[in-house]
Amino acid sequence: MQYRTFPKINEKVSLLGMGCMRLPLHEDESVNEEKAIEIIRGAIDAGVNYVDTAFMYHNGASEKVLGKALQDGYREKVLLADKMPIWLAKDEENMKQIFEKQLQRLQVDCIDMYLVHNVNQFSWKRCKKLNLMPFLEEMKAQGKIRYIGFSFHDTFDFFKSVVDEYPWEFCQIQLNYMDKEFQAGVKGLEYAAAKGLGVIIMESLKGGRLVAAIPPSVQRIFDACPIKKSPAEWAFKWLANRPEVTLMLSGMNRESELQENIEILSKEDVAVLTEEEAALIDQVSAEYNRLIPYPCTSCQYCMPCPQKLEIYKIINYYNDWNVYEQNPNTKLEYTTWLTKHGSDCVSCKLCEEKCPQHLNISEAMQKAGETFGI
Repeated sequence: MQYRTFPKINEKVSLLGMGCMRLPLHEDESVNEEKAIEIIRGAIDAGVNYVDTAFMYHNGASEKVLGKALQDGYREKVLLADKMPIWLAKDEENMKQIFEKQLQRLQVDCIDMYLVHNVNQFSWKRCKKLNLMPFLEEMKAQGKIRYIGFSFHDTFDFFKSVVDEYPWEFCQIQLNYMDKEFQAGVKGLEYAAAKGLGVIIMESLKGGRLVAAIPPSVQRIFDACPIKKSPAEWAFKWLANRPEVTLMLSGMNRESELQENIEILSKEDVAVLTEEEAALIDQVSAEYNRLIPYPCTSCQYCMPCPQKLEIYKIINYYNDWNVYEQNPNTKLEYTTWLTKHGSDCVSCKLCEEKCPQHLNISEAMQKAGETFGI
C-alpha cells in the first residue's frame, strides 16, 4: 500500500481509504454485518489505515457496524473519520446529542478526523447559528476529537471562503476525471493544498459509475489504446498523479473490489501518469461528456427556484443515470440527498429564462421525475 502524509497534522495515511457509505446489503437492503466487517477488516489487514463513515449512512447502521469492525485491536490501526450532519440538528443541544450518539455507535471515546458534513452555503450558516465550531473546539480540548475538517458540496468560490474562514486541518472534496470543474474541482484541490490542508477525495470512481457498465463508445477508446489498465486503475492513477491528494476514499462493498483497489494502490508507479496516458483519460472524459443529455455546467444562474428545487443537482443525477448505464447508486443518491425532486417542478420556466446554456430545464425535471419515480 502506498502512503502519504497529512501536511498539517503529520499523520501517515494510506493512499486508499475505506468509505462506509455503500456497505454490502441483504436482499431487504439492511446491512450485511458479517460481510461488511469482513471487508472493513480485510482492508485494514491489507494496509488501509483510514476509515470513513457518517451519521446517516445506512440510517445509522454504518456507524454501528464500523464500531463492531474496529473491535479486537482494529481501532488502534486506523484513523477514524465521522461527520456532523448539521442540517439534522434542531438546536445546539441536539447537535451535542448527535455527537454523543456517534461515539456510542462507534464504541469509542475519541474520533480522530471529525468533519462538518456537506458544507454548502445553507449548512455553513447553520453551523454559525448553532455555534458548531466552538463546540468542536471544546470536544477537541476534551480529547474527543483529534483533528477538525469539513466535506464540501458547493461552488469553488464558496469553497475558498470556507477554507479561509477557519484554521482547518483537512478537507474532503468530490473529484475524479469527470468532475474536474465540478464544485471545488481541481482548483479547489490546489487551493486547499496551498493553504496547507490535507485533501481527502470522495467519489474517486464517481460512486462506481466510472467502472460499472462502461458505455460502448468509451470502451472502444479503452480497447484502442495499447496501454491496458482497468477503468478503476485509470481513475485512481489520474488522482494519484496529483501530489495535492492526500488519500482517496472508495466505498468497497465486495471482496473483488477491495482486492482490485488494494492491488492498484500498492503499485509503486500508481502516481505516475505519462502524457500518452493523460491524453487517453482526457479522450475518455470528452466522450463521456458527449453522451450527457443536458450539458449543465452547474453555474446556478437558474437559481433560486420558486419551488426550492436544486435544479443543477437534479440535472446532474439525470445525466449520470443516462451516461453511466443506469447505475443504481445514482438513484440512491438522488432519493437520499435531495429534499425536492424533479416531480416537484411546476414548469414555470423562470429558470429557463436565466439559463446561459438555454437548456430545456422543465423537460429535464419531468424526465428526472419519471426516471427516478419521484
